[in-house]
Amino acid sequence: MYLTVKLESHQKLQSRGAAGAAGRGAARRAASARGLILRTESQGAGRGPASDSGEMAAPLRAAKQALRAELKLRLRGLSEAEKQRQSRLLSRKVIGHSKYQESQRIAVFLSMQDEIKTEEIIKDIFQRGKECFIPRYKPQSSHMDMVKLTSAEEICSLPLTSWNIHQPCDNDVREEALSVGGLDLILMPGLGFDKSGNRLGRGKGYYDTYLERCMHHPKGKPYTIALAFKEQICDSVPVAENDIQIDEILYEDS
Repeated sequence: MYLTVKLESHQKLQSRGAAGAAGRGAARRAASARGLILRTESQGAGRGPASDSGEMAAPLRAAKQALRAELKLRLRGLSEAEKQRQSRLLSRKVIGHSKYQESQRIAVFLSMQDEIKTEEIIKDIFQRGKECFIPRYKPQSSHMDMVKLTSAEEICSLPLTSWNIHQPCDNDVREEALSVGGLDLILMPGLGFDKSGNRLGRGKGYYDTYLERCMHHPKGKPYTIALAFKEQICDSVPVAENDIQIDEILYEDS
């Protein structure tokens, strides 16, 4: 049995592209009233997404760090068999999802050890003749590109990063998704999520920064689906105003 948490409408998010921070502010004010957001005095108007750096007020930074530590403990308690079981269930759920089926250009993460395994999804993308894009992270920054993958089999030949993730090296020239046709769908990782669509990453700001870039692309922001173990679902995730909510979270219903 699965539970799909549907969040704010994708059309509403698409319309924010031109409005930028002003459009997100209205949604965030509503969320703040429910106690979901910790605001920081140091955030200035017009800033892009920030990583967990000195810009972030100490209480928010401490709350995120504490939740990350708790979530890492939860994930360390999962056996490999259990991670594989939940990954297989979610792979089938994604492949049967209407947004996935109607999307042609899809970005998907290559899994770390404590993330949902995406190998079966990537194989299916190529079997269906869709275009697949994977992250290429720039270290010591919050910059990430989504670059084109030529085949599922290519992954194992790509260099490993310090995070033990395969990705093309910097001098490997590939199509970047936003340089041409944009993206229809992004399948996202994370450490923790709540049912309001808030996401806790690893503190680098890669996905928030990339989604901000997507909003300025002529195609607009792609639909976003987070893939999570049920152990990653939280009552609430502390966020700043410039953290971007995701459209939908998929995880197994306990």
